[in-house]
Amino acid sequence: MSKQFKEVMTANAEYVADFGDKGELPMPPGRHFAILTCMDARLDPARYAGLAEGDAHVIRNAGGRASDDAIRSLVISYKLLGTREWFVIHHTDCGMQTFTSEIMGDLLVGSLKTSTVDETGWHDSYVGGGTTAGKFINWLTINDPRESVIEDVERIRNNPMVPHDIPIYGFIYDCKSGELLEVSEATAIVQAA
Repeated sequence: MSKQFKEVMTANAEYVADFGDKGELPMPPGRHFAILTCMDARLDPARYAGLAEGDAHVIRNAGGRASDDAIRSLVISYKLLGTREWFVIHHTDCGMQTFTSEIMGDLLVGSLKTSTVDETGWHDSYVGGGTTAGKFINWLTINDPRESVIEDVERIRNNPMVPHDIPIYGFIYDCKSGELLEVSEATAIVQAA
């Protein structure tokens, strides 16, 4: 077993010992909102949004992008579990800004092993065993976090399964300060709908 496996299991045992009455929390989030944000390990939505267990749905993926699956989760969150507001939160210094869909597709053709990056760009081991499947995916990379927040709020708002009266807010989390910076153009999209 790996060191990480053992550390996770030890941490879980400590958590279980102090679990208390959390088993009684209801399924719907108590504060009735959802956050769509990036999987970046530097982001802690519970801390930056003041959440406790049971407060909100937090949907995380690479870039915090409004993929079909993220929108599916938001719709379930609203329709079946009663969230009434959504926050789309991207961040500064996002890894999704370091490559394009073309680069990702090319790296996957070389191999399925982890790639490396340096000042000259991304590099693959080219040990074989790659796939061309990555060439046919829009990896939803990011050029500018502000533009991607606006794009994602528009994509959510224009989805036919999303009610037009649900507030959707757009933010950028600043990795250097921890501050949430509102993207007012994203909020304006929702108000105009």
